[in-house]
Amino acid sequence: MQIYLPIAELSLDVFLLLAIGGGVGFLSGMFGVGGGFLLTPLLLFCGVSPAVAVGTAAPQIVASSVSGALAHWRRGNVDVPMGIVLLLGGMLGSSTGTLLFAYLRRIGQIDVTIILTYVVFLSIIGSLMLAESLRALRREASSASRGKLHQHNWLHGLPFKFRFRKSKLYISALLPVGIGFFIGVLAAIMGVGGGFIMVPAMIYLLGMPTITVIGTSLLQIIFVMMNLTFMQAWQNQTVDIVLAFVLTVGGVLGAQFGSRIGTRLRGEQLRGLLALLVLGMAVKLAYDLVATPADAYSIVVLGRAT
Repeated sequence: MQIYLPIAELSLDVFLLLAIGGGVGFLSGMFGVGGGFLLTPLLLFCGVSPAVAVGTAAPQIVASSVSGALAHWRRGNVDVPMGIVLLLGGMLGSSTGTLLFAYLRRIGQIDVTIILTYVVFLSIIGSLMLAESLRALRREASSASRGKLHQHNWLHGLPFKFRFRKSKLYISALLPVGIGFFIGVLAAIMGVGGGFIMVPAMIYLLGMPTITVIGTSLLQIIFVMMNLTFMQAWQNQTVDIVLAFVLTVGGVLGAQFGSRIGTRLRGEQLRGLLALLVLGMAVKLAYDLVATPADAYSIVVLGRAT
């Protein structure tokens, strides 16, 4: 059944969109990521323009993240103080990133910027996570004694230290604020919650337990993406409400099932599976970037290629 998307200016099968939303929501609840790193490319593959895909991914990520965060909250896997500190940086970063998005769109470079950013970050993060998870699994298989998940460095000696009891950490608040700001900027440019970067950063830089990272990451993603949805709709007019609603219905349902599966897997397994997903999407985007298009021509209307 086809449904017309007014902002995207095309018709797509409603059941395909529900399936995409459900799959992304499932991954959101399972891995503690907003799912935008998959949702935005999937919308691109369906023919949605990069600018609209980025803007419309935000409200769907909010819904699936709320659903997943509530499931983890009931299990006691959310560090609220850490989430608030991350959120401070995230709100500033998402607002800054939206202005940068508008500038890149104005000079006609937003499409290629979005795709190149995806390829670079997905490749780097996926490779690092996969290598670490494989090392952890090998250590476990050889019954070797496990050391600390993270090592203290100069970053942990920064001022404004706070104790985060849920995560059993005593670190500078500047570190999670900086992570939140960087994730906020990427959220605006890439249309992602930033969980695919935030989750490994919280594990390896902050030293948080994996099971606590998932719920806390989703808590921060909720409010950053709410701010981003408002900014994209007001500043850039790239949020397709019809598309967002259909994706949201599937996302909310999928997140509940994903959170149940995620709590049954070990941290090494979760990081390894997420790494494979990230790398797979990076390969697909890189191929599309260099492959010869089926249609070598485009029509430009009012400065926008169609």
